[in-house]
Formats: sequence, structure tokens, C-alpha cells
Amino acid sequence: MPIDGAARPHFMWFVHHDGSADSILEERCMDLSFLRPLYEVTGPVVSVHLDTSREDQDADKRIEVVWRNLRQELEGQGVDAPTLDAIEGAVGGSPEVVGPQGESLFAADGRLLAAHTLSAPPARNRAVVGPVADAVETVLDRDRQLPHVVVAIDRQGGEIDGYAVGAFDSARSRSFSGSTLHITRVKAGGPSKASYHRRTENVWSSNATGVAEEIAEAVAAVEAAVVFVGGDDKATAALREQPALQRLDVEVVDISGGRGGGDALASLRRSVDEALAAASARAHAHAFEQYTAATGQGTGASSIPAVSDALAEGRVETLLLSADRSADPKKWSSETEPLRVTSAQEALGTGAESGFEMTAGALLLRSAALGDAGFTEIPAGQDVADGCAAVLRYQIA
Repeated sequence: MPIDGAARPHFMWFVHHDGSADSILEERCMDLSFLRPLYEVTGPVVSVHLDTSREDQDADKRIEVVWRNLRQELEGQGVDAPTLDAIEGAVGGSPEVVGPQGESLFAADGRLLAAHTLSAPPARNRAVVGPVADAVETVLDRDRQLPHVVVAIDRQGGEIDGYAVGAFDSARSRSFSGSTLHITRVKAGGPSKASYHRRTENVWSSNATGVAEEIAEAVAAVEAAVVFVGGDDKATAALREQPALQRLDVEVVDISGGRGGGDALASLRRSVDEALAAASARAHAHAFEQYTAATGQGTGASSIPAVSDALAEGRVETLLLSADRSADPKKWSSETEPLRVTSAQEALGTGAESGFEMTAGALLLRSAALGDAGFTEIPAGQDVADGCAAVLRYQIA
């Protein structure tokens, strides 16, 4: 197979099920606990989301200009210099990641709370100052990821990498929400590396069985939902025949790209991004089907008021939000009752005194994270009131 970046159709080798209606790919709901440190601070929080793609030689200058404009906006809103400096020190902090990417940065009280490199740029560059962090872009990016394994093989050897949904680089205090970003990262070791890596030689001629077993190990290591395989046609054909691969309860998808230098690696990244987006879309569609079924059984809710009430009562199993929050209304919440989201300050009851306004999406995410609810995106094109829904833990009689 050519590995010069030329596209070829993606196709699945097989999908195994355990006899139920759900596969590993379909059983997904994102854990929001990684957001909790953002809600442990009081007072104004700065949330910055910007495009940090590095696809041209002028990327550094472009990122610098974007940040300078956002910094001026924040200065105009009264953000103190130490907090702005803390953000500035992290802006564009993944120069070794080639291609499309984005960044979410959160800061308060002169310190950086969190830095996330995203797999794709946000819809627009923006900076928000509010009582709580606005992490909608961050959550959407992370939710579009699936744990997966990438196999790049030719007749001489192979690379097998397993990627968890997110990874944290402790040396730089940065999380990588987009797991495919690791493909083009410099693998320097430590927790910033992929969760599983194996290099094998003489794959095609003598060791296809061993490679298949190592792929199975990688799937187990990261609890992968899908395996992407790119490389030489004859090598992949030999791999398909291996029983260890055929026994896996995951999708196995052919993609372009493989081993052989920078061009092949860039092609592999593009192919994985495209195939991962398709797999994620299928998973979101299934999650929405589960919400629809729950609604028919009385354990589904839609609209901001209905979901807010359920969140306040601790009844939400999964929060669903649409990506387009451009018409998001302002709602009220408080420091003392963070699970409660209301349309008016007086409706907060005992929390009214510490009440504040914020966009609904940001407040609903905080309530869901602190209430141990999961998250999934509402697929584009689905008409849901306020772009907001929930699967409930139980029905109130």
C-alpha cells in the first residue's frame, strides 16, 4: 500500500459483540471528574480557548497575536497581571505537536489551574472571566476521543501504540485531551508517552502471530474501543488472519499511512483523526439512542430547566449537551449550592446570597461534575430543547 498520504477508503475488518446489543465502542460515557480541580477555587476564573495549530512556519507569530488580543480583552475586564502572566507562560505550550490542535487554559489568583492541549482548534478563539471555569470546549474535545490502538506495519517491522483518552505530562503540568496528538509528539518517556508502545521487527515474514498478540495486549492496556491499522498491504493481510486479532471484541479499521518517515507519519495521523471522528460519531449516535429509549421509559429529560432540576436532586446519570452553545442563556448558581442551577437568583433559596450569573453550559457542567454525572455530546442535527438533555438514574413517581 502506498504511504505517501494518498487516501483510500476506510473499512472495518470485523466487529465482534458478546451477544448483547452493545459493543465496547457503544458503551461510553465520559467521566467529568478531571474538571473538579477547576471548581475548588473561589472568585473570578479565567478560561481561555484558542487555536494553536502548527501547520505553517508562521504559527508561533499567529499564536502570539491571538493571545495578545485576548490578553487585551482580559485586561479590559480587570484581570490582574499575575493571572495573565500565568496564562501567558502556558500559551502555545505544545510546539512539538504538528498539525491541527487547540488549547484550553484556566487560571485564577495568579496561578494556572489547568492546561489542556486539544486534538482540534475550538470553534473560535475566546477568553472568559467568570465565577466558575467555562470548560465546554475542553469537555467536547475530550468526549470526541476514544481509547484506541494504532498499528503501523510493513514487511520489515511494526509499531504498536495504545492511546488512552487523555494523558498528563507531569513535567509540564499539561494534559493532552486529544489522544491522537501523541502520534506526532516527541516520545520523551514518562507519563507523557502513549500508554502502551511496542516495536517489533520481521513482522510480515515470521512474526505476524506475535504482533497480533501484542495488539491484544495493547487493547487490554488502554481498554481500547477500536484498532487502526496502516501499512503494507501484504503485511496487513497476514495480520488479518491471526486468531488473536479475530478474537478481539473491538472494531479493527484499515487506514492510510504507516511506517517510513515523516510523510507516512503525517498520513497516519490524518487517517487516524478521520477514522476516530467517524467512530466517535457512531458512539454518540448510540448514546443518543439510549437517551431516546430512556425518555420513553420516563428516565430522560430535556431542556435546561428540567435537566437543572434533576441535577440539583442528584438524579442525572449522564448530561448531554450540543456543541453549539451560541444561544446559551445566562443562569444562576452559587458557591454554597453548586449543584443548583436556576433562572433567577431568588430561586437559589439559601444559596441566593452567594449567587452569581454564568452561561448555562458552564454551570451545568459544574453541577454534573460535582454530582458524579457523566457526559456525552448531542449529535449534530438532533433537535433537543435548549441543546440540553439528561439520562436519569431513576424516575420520580
